[in-house]
Amino acid sequence: MEDCIIVGAGPAGLTAAIYLARFHLSIRLFDCGSSRAALIPKTRNHAGFPGGIAGTELLARMLEQAESFGAVREMLEVMRIEPLGEGFAVHAGERTFPARSVLLATGVVNRRPEGLDDATHAAALKAGLLRYCPICDAYEVTDKRIGVIGTGDHGMREALFLRGYSADVTLIAPDAEHRLDADCRGQLDAAGIARVDGPCGDFRIEGDKISVGTAAGRIAFDTIYPALGSRIRSDLAIAAGANASEDGCLEVDDHQRTSIPGLFAAGDVVKGLDQISHAMGEAGVAATTIRNMLTQQRPLWR
Repeated sequence: MEDCIIVGAGPAGLTAAIYLARFHLSIRLFDCGSSRAALIPKTRNHAGFPGGIAGTELLARMLEQAESFGAVREMLEVMRIEPLGEGFAVHAGERTFPARSVLLATGVVNRRPEGLDDATHAAALKAGLLRYCPICDAYEVTDKRIGVIGTGDHGMREALFLRGYSADVTLIAPDAEHRLDADCRGQLDAAGIARVDGPCGDFRIEGDKISVGTAAGRIAFDTIYPALGSRIRSDLAIAAGANASEDGCLEVDDHQRTSIPGLFAAGDVVKGLDQISHAMGEAGVAATTIRNMLTQQRPLWR
């Protein structure tokens, strides 16, 4: 029986693996290869990397660090977490893994714009023509021409945030006319943010620009931010009986404990700021709490 099974190998899961392995605990980390951090061409707001670091390189370094202390990675997708009388049974592939505790660090999946094929999506991300996190990288598009795909309150708030970086921001409705109330329209007008109705689609990379078809014709931008929300990957915990908010974020206490004893959650799957640094901080709290919980069950003496 593992002391802890971690589901998810992004910054939160890997940070927890480093902590827990250094607590001399037996750790098994499940990685289905879909960490959102791997999509980051280069993050420049991660402390300690003045020149920035690619998401894939950051994850590789963190995995190497975790494995150097004894954490074991499984390239398997977890299908079910089963709470038992004592501990859990984690079902992955055709195997079942017992654990005294489980940490869910499965993150979220960005909702992509309709009509954006995989090849164009990957190429646009790599070139910085498509971006998902203005908190992370809006600095890099200072004074550029920015398109925001979204509408309603969420789209308005993202466009207003980006207005702090450029005077040239356009909010594009994803599928029809904009759904904006009078207050939203007033705030956008006051900020000088243009509005274009949808539907939008037929994304093309044209030199160092990305263009998109809209109801007003084709428009080219230096970069586009989809403001379409995300899908929280909390299904495993919810199916096991854990409490979650209406939007699917897992409910945890100040020590990252879910409503199921022994089941913890950290990172973007928990409601909060979707940032690498925030996810890593939550993982450190969760890992320390797991260690203290386990030593109450049985002394962790050398």
